Amino acid sequence: MLESLRAGVTGYLLKTRAADELVQAIRAVSRGEMYLTRSVSETVVKAYLSKQDLPGQVLSDRERQVLQLVAEGKTTKELASLLNISVKTAESHRSNIMDKLDIHDTAGLVRYAIRTGIIQS
Repeated sequence: MLESLRAGVTGYLLKTRAADELVQAIRAVSRGEMYLTRSVSETVVKAYLSKQDLPGQVLSDRERQVLQLVAEGKTTKELASLLNISVKTAESHRSNIMDKLDIHDTAGLVRYAIRTGIIQS
């Protein structure tokens, strides 16, 4: 949900509430307002108040750089050269990123990078 909001979503309805709230949500969004089902609003506020990490904040600045280069199609050797680090260090960063995000393929990393705004599609 937090990723969706960061990507610009202005309305979010749970399927279980859709029949009751659908018209109300459509009207609110069409007026330029944000509409979130109550339970979603509460979850977002609780996450904010507890200062939980948002997606993308889990990665260090260096890991974000590595992810950006991976998402741009750079090989491990290329990104190591661009960042002036060893290939082994580059591989380690890539492995840490995959572990932190629980994404274990390059295509998944690219999708994540686009969703979180690390790169533009």
